[in-house]
Amino acid sequence: MSNPKLSQFRRIVVKVGSSLLVDAARGEVRRTWLAALAADIAKLHKDGRDVLVVSSGSIALGRSYLKLPKGTLKLEESQAAAAVGQIQLARVWSEVLAAHDGIRVGQILVTLQDTEERRRYLNARSTISKLLEWRAVPIINENDTVATNEIRYGDNDRLAARVATMTSSDLLVLLSDIDGLYTAPPGANPNAKLIPVVNAVTADIEAMAGAAESELSRGGMRTKIEAAKIATSSGTHMLIASGKIEHPLKAIADGGKCTWFLTPANPVTARKRWIAGSLEPKGTLTIDAGAVAALRAGKSLLPAGIIRVDGQFARGDAVIVRGPDTHEIGRGLVAYDAEHAEQIKGRSSSDAAQILGISGRAEMIHRDDLVVGGPRDIDSAK
Repeated sequence: MSNPKLSQFRRIVVKVGSSLLVDAARGEVRRTWLAALAADIAKLHKDGRDVLVVSSGSIALGRSYLKLPKGTLKLEESQAAAAVGQIQLARVWSEVLAAHDGIRVGQILVTLQDTEERRRYLNARSTISKLLEWRAVPIINENDTVATNEIRYGDNDRLAARVATMTSSDLLVLLSDIDGLYTAPPGANPNAKLIPVVNAVTADIEAMAGAAESELSRGGMRTKIEAAKIATSSGTHMLIASGKIEHPLKAIADGGKCTWFLTPANPVTARKRWIAGSLEPKGTLTIDAGAVAALRAGKSLLPAGIIRVDGQFARGDAVIVRGPDTHEIGRGLVAYDAEHAEQIKGRSSSDAAQILGISGRAEMIHRDDLVVGGPRDIDSAK
């Protein structure tokens, strides 16, 4: 397979590390560089693409703003610095993107648990989807103010990969202080060669990863390879490219040096396979003939179409969907607990809000979280 083009992708996650965003010597945002990156993002946005940014920098900006001494911070000091720095980070991104036709941004702070637990995963996914629908650019960072060492990513490479898979993005761009994966760490080996394409993350590829070299970076090539494994296994292409240059995304689009990590799948197919084959169903929803026809036409499952609820399941769990003849129609991630599903079955979405006293999801199972048919049907799922 030849190298893809940036123009081929509809939804792109761009990861920006602290060492690129923040001038280590002065502890300030590299404004000229960020303005150039914002212009690149604005170009993609204007062309109709969804762009999400996973941006490090809150702790670095916070410690600079607070004038904290150099050296390793204790956990509570890092969390407090992040609380201050997150405000600075969101403001900077808002300013640089607003300069391009008033592009709006939304700040999303997540933890490891938000991308691992299905209930919280669905909440984060829905929020990001709504921002993209409104044509805003989500600015995403790990919630360092509450995440402890035991429940945190510790680097934004793997977080970016999780965000890419959670949002069914088809490309993840890791902007780094190096322009790709080399056969050996280039700083230590002058004969190291850039690898332009990686078709699969093998043991040999993993062995090429070095350690983090930047003072502000918590990542390094090793975490980028881990990110590649997460992304490509979920149908997302990934690339590593240099962020040291101005207009780094334009450089990629123009064929600049980088390493592509390719996947034979696509995000929709990979996600549907995960729902259909990797999750243990916790219950069953039996639906009427009209709902069966709607699902087969690519619609979501609404409460009105449900005639029976079985099992003990929580929001985000996988459930089996059966037709009135009890034959399995598909599987999906349910948006309500079993108790609430029982209360609103057969009712309209507007009635459901009154019955439960809360404004929940309009759909019992959104079509993006639904697989209709058996495993052989997944490859053609939309």
